[in-house]
Amino acid sequence: MRNRKMFLFVAAIGGISVVAMLTFGIESAVAFASVMLFGATLTEDSPRDYALGTWNSTPVVASDIIYEGAAVGDNGSGYARPLVAGDPFLGFNRARADNSSGSAGDINADLNEAGKIQLAISGLAITDVGKDVYASDDATFTLTSSSNSRIGYVLRWIESGKGIIKFEAVNGIEAELTDSTTGTANDTVTDVGGAFSQATLNNNFADLIAKINYLLRRLGQ
Repeated sequence: MRNRKMFLFVAAIGGISVVAMLTFGIESAVAFASVMLFGATLTEDSPRDYALGTWNSTPVVASDIIYEGAAVGDNGSGYARPLVAGDPFLGFNRARADNSSGSAGDINADLNEAGKIQLAISGLAITDVGKDVYASDDATFTLTSSSNSRIGYVLRWIESGKGIIKFEAVNGIEAELTDSTTGTANDTVTDVGGAFSQATLNNNFADLIAKINYLLRRLGQ
């Protein structure tokens, strides 16, 4: 019965397509058959609007100014502001966004969400290449995580206290794991032995938590 219904359906479409071809031409007949069988596929060019590269535009918080070059954070309600430690990182501001007299969302900040940028980081050494970089405000950058916002990692060392940072806005809101194990991460998962040493277990869990959090940071959380 099912096969018979399918045959009748296809035959009906075929018949209507023949009529369409004779009336409107072969292109219209093909378009009709495609829509009926496969859905509303395109039958002609359909120009679309695309965002340019890594640029983004985000509404700004009320009564504030985001200066050019500032690290920008999400205030927790979806609005951009000069980054405050702990904010999800949105990128670097491309031009001054002065909303000092406006309400939230009156203007947008034009952001660069990802790329490479030269930054001053106190004490940065050549051995720090590859380490995560954090912001404690819109213009202060550090290798210390603490309660700061991760913005990227050290791509290249230039000189003491200066380097090229590969940055990227966060891609989600997955929080890092909190390590309350009292263990010490040492990049080794150790056999706990027959006695199931609590200290060794704690160290193993600390290692796993450290690696998971590292992956979350590199994936942009």
